[in-house]
Amino acid sequence: MAQPLDFLLVSICLFHSLFSFQVEESLIRNPETEDGVCVFPFLYRSEIFYDCVNFNLKHKWCSLNKTYQGYWKYCALSDYAPCAFPFWYRHMIYWDCTEDGEVFGKKWCSLTPNYNKDQVWKYCI
Repeated sequence: MAQPLDFLLVSICLFHSLFSFQVEESLIRNPETEDGVCVFPFLYRSEIFYDCVNFNLKHKWCSLNKTYQGYWKYCALSDYAPCAFPFWYRHMIYWDCTEDGEVFGKKWCSLTPNYNKDQVWKYCI
């Protein structure tokens, strides 16, 4: 009777060792660097970010390297990515925040010079 149970435990251990996924890097591994400067855009988990993000944490943060290497800080108002003026949207060039294309009429801007290509933006403050 013990033999099926042993087989089951061995099978579970084997399955786990073959198919277990490595735990992704955690921000908590490295403490916040308070005096650093945010770098935009930055690469994190194979994705490019043009502004502060809130993965794994309650508050938005940014990388202090072009490719995230464990150095980060919480974003203050002065850390958020600036609008890229002028920027190209549809067939026009904008030199200021615009409401064009925004359903709720809120002003926004592109974070890169070519919104049509990159499609990264933020609401203007």
